Amino acid sequence: MASYYYLLSSLPMLRAEGKSPLSYPEFLAMCKTSVGERKYAQLEALTLSDDRGPLLGEWSKFYRACRRELGALRRKRLGRSASDAADGALSGAIAAAIANKDPLEAENALLALQFQKVDELIGNHLFDDCALMGYALKLKLLERKDVFEQGSGRAELERILGGLEEQILLGEGE
Repeated sequence: MASYYYLLSSLPMLRAEGKSPLSYPEFLAMCKTSVGERKYAQLEALTLSDDRGPLLGEWSKFYRACRRELGALRRKRLGRSASDAADGALSGAIAAAIANKDPLEAENALLALQFQKVDELIGNHLFDDCALMGYALKLKLLERKDVFEQGSGRAELERILGGLEEQILLGEGE
């Protein structure tokens, strides 16, 4: 197993509450000279649902369980049938996270839960493949978070609602 003492110690700390201090391409550029070709290719192709490699198998199980649970909770809210929760603790944590009326706060709570899981999976691995993949996953999660902008989200919602309103008014005029 490779050791990445200099690389991992030179990377900025990632926090669920903060913004990403570097982009994923910047991270890859830092990795280019420190990791082998195979590991670099894996980092380059990394997605949040990857399941091959150190740490990623367990992460993938967790991530799929989160997505299933979110889907079940959303179906339940819509009055549709939903399967029972597979994991009571995970189900409770996700339900608590999305109970927030502010969608951005709900997303932040889910992100904190995901960061906690990555930290749990990294455990005592500080300078090896597990730590490197954990860092990459956290950076991908923050990259996703950085896409959420309250102003543009509100503008998009107003645009959609305006379009629906217009369709309703046109439908009534007939």
